[in-house]
Amino acid sequence: MSACGLDFGTSNTTLGMAKPQLHLVPLEGGEVTIPSAIFYARDAAPLVGREAIRAYVEGRDGRLMRSLKSVLGNPLIDETTQVGRARVGFRSVIGHFIQVMKRRAEMASGRTLTSVVHGRPVHFVDGDASGDRKAEESLRTIALEAGFRDVSFQYEPIAAALDYEQQVSREEVALIADIGGGTSDFSIVRIGPERRRRPDRVSDILANDGIRVGGTDFDRLLSLGTVMPLLGFRSSMRRAGLPVPSGYYFDLATWSTINRLYERGVQHQLNEVRRDAQHPERIERLIHVVEERGGHRLAIDVEGAKIALSAEPAVQVLLDWIERGLAVAIGRDDLIGHTRELADRIAARISDCLNDAGLRADQIDALFLTGGSTRLAHVRAAILAMAPEAKVVDGDTFGSVGMGLTIEAANRYGDLAA
Repeated sequence: MSACGLDFGTSNTTLGMAKPQLHLVPLEGGEVTIPSAIFYARDAAPLVGREAIRAYVEGRDGRLMRSLKSVLGNPLIDETTQVGRARVGFRSVIGHFIQVMKRRAEMASGRTLTSVVHGRPVHFVDGDASGDRKAEESLRTIALEAGFRDVSFQYEPIAAALDYEQQVSREEVALIADIGGGTSDFSIVRIGPERRRRPDRVSDILANDGIRVGGTDFDRLLSLGTVMPLLGFRSSMRRAGLPVPSGYYFDLATWSTINRLYERGVQHQLNEVRRDAQHPERIERLIHVVEERGGHRLAIDVEGAKIALSAEPAVQVLLDWIERGLAVAIGRDDLIGHTRELADRIAARISDCLNDAGLRADQIDALFLTGGSTRLAHVRAAILAMAPEAKVVDGDTFGSVGMGLTIEAANRYGDLAA
C-alpha cells in the first residue's frame, strides 16, 4: 500500500509518490505531466491526455472534453452531457480520468495506492463558502469512488511552498503565486531548513487567497477579442439595433462549455441566425465549426497563439480549415489589451493576501512562481510589481504543486509510503 500526491489540474495533471524517493510518476509514455483531457471515441474505450487530443485533431469520430476541473464548483458538475448515444455525468467523466491516473501510477510503481493528498485551489468558487465546500466534497467523493481509501486536501500554493522549501538554505517569508489553468492562488508562508522538520506547519502559513482566474480565462478573452468576430461575434442582425446572439460565442470560447454547441437543436438555431444576419457569411463560418465539431480545435489554436506570444511579438493563426485563406494576426498588444483586466485582478488579490498577512511588500523575501500563466509577460509583471524587492524564483511550471503534494502525502501517510 502507498500514498500519493495528486495535482488534478484544469489543464494538466501530475501524480507523485515518495518511495523509493520523492518523484513524479510517468503518466503517459515517459511524461510526468498529462493534459487533463478525455476523448470518448465512438464504439471504443475512452482515451486520455495527449492520446485524447491527438485523436480529436486527427478527426476521429468522438467527443473531446478538456478543462474537466472547471466543472467543480459549477452547476455543470451535477449535469450530464451527450456522448454518442448516451448521456454521461460530469462526475463520471472526472472519475474515469482520475481512475486512469491511479491505475497508471500503480502499474508504474508496482504499489497499490490507497491514500491521496489532492491539490485544491484556495477558492473553487469566489465568495461562496457553501459552494466551495460542495466542490471539495464532490472531488472527495469522486476520489473515493475511483478507489482511494483515504482522501485529504492541501491548498495548491501551500504545496508549491513545500516544494520550494526543499531548496532554501535559510529562513524566508515567501509569497507563492500559482497561476494555473482555472484559478490563481496565493500563499504567504514562512519556510526554512529548520521549519520543514516541524510536524505542524499551521503557524507558518501567514495568509492564503485566490481567485477563479486562470489560463483558460485568458484563452477565452483572447478568442472573443480576436477570433470570434470573424465568426460573427458582435455583428448585427438585419433588424436595426439587434445584435447576433452572443451566447454561442461565449460557449465556443470557453473550454468547459464548447460541447454545448453540439447539443440537439443548436444547429437549427444557427441556421435561423444566419438567415437574419447582416453578415451571413460570418455565421456560415460559425456553423462550419459546429458541424465539424471544431470548437476544441479552435480553442487549441488560440491557446497556442497565447503561449507563442510569451516569446514572440506577433503570431498568425491559420483558420483555413474553416474557410480557404482565413487567418488572423494576433500581437502581444492584443493579448495584453484583451486580458489586462485579468492581470489587474490577480495583482489586486495579491494585495489582499499581503493585507491578510499584515505584511508590507518589502517584508517578502522571495516570490515563487509556478503555473503556466506565469509565463505571460504582463501577468508576470503584475505579480512582480506587488513585491518589487523580493528575489524571484521560477518553480517547475507544471510540477511544483505535484511535488509539494507528494511531500505532504509522505508527511501525512508516512506509514503507508514506507
